[in-house]
Amino acid sequence: MDFEKRFAILIDADNISADYIKFILDEISNKGVATYKRIYGDWTKPNLIKWKEILLDYSITPMQQYGYTTGKNSTDSAMIIDAMDILYSGKVDGFCLATSDSDFTKLASRLREAGMTVIGMGEAKTPRPFISACDEFKFIDKLAAGSRTDEAAKKTQPADQAGAKKSVPVKTHESAKPAHNGKKQTEEIPVVVKKPTEETSQTDLPQIKTAIIELFSDNSDDEGWLRVSDIGTMLQKRYADFDTRNFGHKKMVPFLESMQMFDLRKVTAPANTKNPNGQDAFIKLKN
Repeated sequence: MDFEKRFAILIDADNISADYIKFILDEISNKGVATYKRIYGDWTKPNLIKWKEILLDYSITPMQQYGYTTGKNSTDSAMIIDAMDILYSGKVDGFCLATSDSDFTKLASRLREAGMTVIGMGEAKTPRPFISACDEFKFIDKLAAGSRTDEAAKKTQPADQAGAKKSVPVKTHESAKPAHNGKKQTEEIPVVVKKPTEETSQTDLPQIKTAIIELFSDNSDDEGWLRVSDIGTMLQKRYADFDTRNFGHKKMVPFLESMQMFDLRKVTAPANTKNPNGQDAFIKLKN
């Protein structure tokens, strides 16, 4: 059995909505196993009632921290102290810091210095310094938006299958009424993603495109081809927040195809790879 990384999930209840808990736990389950699940806040305050309703369902331990002084966030201090205690226990391989607060930037850096894998999770408003301090950063509001879109697509699927064997787009006059029975849809429903603004710190698409082009100069083969999986790995190392789901795509290949800048080639993977008898995808810049 492959070794599974052990993670401590620490949640800042003052900065993270209870609506995101499933996405936080699901993301960490893809990376390893959560051995600590703690959430920090002043549980005497009414604004945390939604969190209190679901803590038992997800087996999360609430950590009480009173606000000693008005305007000071003592929750941050408690979470940082616990993180260091867990670090020195030697019982975990990584941390998930669920917060949109830049005050945890130094903590993320310190944990990485100690050899920990640090995965940050917060909303698009999260300041860039905290994002950059993590090995990976997930915009959980975008993951939630993508999940809602998937659910909407599943609800329309039975109606699509009930029609003809193959749907063919049909041109309609401007006066024609739009169809509402689900048969009109022939493409994947795109995820609604906010354009980067002053309130978002997400690495934007032009930056990603520039980085991919730069990768070709040092990493492509003699014919100019570059493995798609290698591109994903290198982009993740360069940009902690890189995730194709931020741009409405679940996988790298559709994401790269959407740019219309590359030729795509798929070949059978060698037997000694992680994907024996499967396919490897390669791209190269179009002439």
